[in-house]
Amino acid sequence: VQLQASGGGLVQPGGSLRLSCAASGSIPSINSMGWYRQAPGKQRELVASIINGGKTNYAGSVKGRFTCSRDNAKNTVFLQMNGLKPEDTAVYYCNMKVPGYGIVLDYWGQGTLVTVSS
Repeated sequence: VQLQASGGGLVQPGGSLRLSCAASGSIPSINSMGWYRQAPGKQRELVASIINGGKTNYAGSVKGRFTCSRDNAKNTVFLQMNGLKPEDTAVYYCNMKVPGYGIVLDYWGQGTLVTVSS
């Protein structure tokens, strides 16, 4: 199983970016897909996730600005980021959680850098 993320880059404060992450390989079932980020010197944190059925969960700092969506047919998750702030600068990692043998397995993409700066 592989996750391939794309869409990062440099954007000015107030701008927008859209991240995409496609999962490939043998994936019988998915619990959730989503995005984490890690800024320099900080721990990785959950940004947004979407579970089967479409329910979403957002970090408080991005609620109202970011939208997480999913194309189930293509095992792809998106993160639309609007109103970007310098504090959103981080490496963004897509994440997929799948059921294992009584446990939940985590798969990670390679990370894509988002830089918000004027």
